[in-house]
This record gives sequence, structure tokens and C-alpha cells, in this order.
Amino acid sequence: MSERIGQPAERRVLVVEDERTIAESVAARLRTEGFAVEIARDGPTAVSMAERIRPDLVVLDIMLPGFDGLEVCRRIQAERPVPVLMLTARDDETDLLVGLAVGADDYLTKPFSLRELAARVHALLRRVERAAAFAHEDQRTIRLGDLEINQAERRVRRNGIEVHLTPTEFDLLVHLASRPRAVLPRERLLAEVWGWPEGCGTRTVDSHIKGLRRKLGADLIRTVHGVGYALEVRQ
Repeated sequence: MSERIGQPAERRVLVVEDERTIAESVAARLRTEGFAVEIARDGPTAVSMAERIRPDLVVLDIMLPGFDGLEVCRRIQAERPVPVLMLTARDDETDLLVGLAVGADDYLTKPFSLRELAARVHALLRRVERAAAFAHEDQRTIRLGDLEINQAERRVRRNGIEVHLTPTEFDLLVHLASRPRAVLPRERLLAEVWGWPEGCGTRTVDSHIKGLRRKLGADLIRTVHGVGYALEVRQ
């Protein structure tokens, strides 16, 4: 197996897909990109494998035997935060919104190109690495009213109660909290949090904002219609 520059071979990806042809094609492409890849073909197996091999990233289909990808995502994220690229058979807004709400970081709609999937996987892992490097450099804890964000430990508390966030939710919250009350456009958040230079995918931002509001309270983030979002500071 060849190792790509900037992508260590030990990076492990779990592909969860019950369609054999798709699973094997995705696994083969990711292996050529320098990843170690394991395949699970149903929900229960996916959860047990994630606990056992502790993947760096999960490629996860929504429709699975046993229980669906949404439940797999919930259980995996409850165990530990891990980047999830969700696959959906149709561009169904409900599926996408629920998938992002339960902890998926990105999604692709079938049919997709293997080149695009590989690019998304690399982008997600680069974002995780950037976030880890930033946390290592900036150890400060952000305190805004009853909100506390420990960047070194990637932990969040509100009113003294710890709240479990996905990696993307945490990074999004830090970006907002680093500029309290400032309105950050969706396009800027996409570029700085997701690493997407093009101004597409604003629905992804909106869905993650909904996730933060659900976990931290609806009063924390203000919507500025047609522009973006701002974190409100209440003492």
C-alpha cells in the first residue's frame, strides 16, 4: 500500500454500506489514498466495529439492515466524537437534516464519484487535524456568561453541565464564541470551519446551528436573516 504525502497510512476509515459493490469500490479507492479500511454491512456490526477499531473517520450509509445509519451515528457519537461522512440514496432534506443533527459532519448523495468521496474524506480529516493543532497552540478556555469552552480538552459546559458536541459542532461553536456578538456569514463559516472555499452548502451550516441550539439552548445563537449567525453573550 502506498502512503500519500501528508496522509499517514495508519489513518483508519470504517465504511458502513450494505451494497457490496459500493462498499468494495469505496474501500478500494480509499486504500489507494493511503487509508486502512474496514467494512461493516449492517448497523449492529458497524457500532461494534467502531468501538473495537476506533476509526479516524466513518463513511456511513443511511439505509442499513439491523438499524439505520442515523442510529449508528447516534451510538458512535455517544461513544466518542468521530468525523462522519453520511451517504444518502436521495437528496431528501429530512434525511440530511436528521443525519447532520445526530452528528454527521458532511454528506454525499448517491450516485457520487469516488474522486469526490475521497476529496471529502481528506477535507474532513484535515479539518480535524487543524482543530487539534489550534487547540494545542491555544490552550485558553473561553468563558462567555454561563458558557465555558475548554479548547485544550475540547469540552463544553453550559450552566456547569457538560454538553457532548460532535467535532464539527465544537469547531463551529469556537468560531462563533471567538467573535461574540459579531455576525459571521454562512459563507465564511463554510470556508473556516468546513474548509469549503466555494459558497455552497449553506444548508450544512444551518443544520449544525440547529444541532447547537438543540444541545445548548435556543437562546445562544442569533440568526441574522440573509447573512449568518452570531453568538449572544448573556451575563
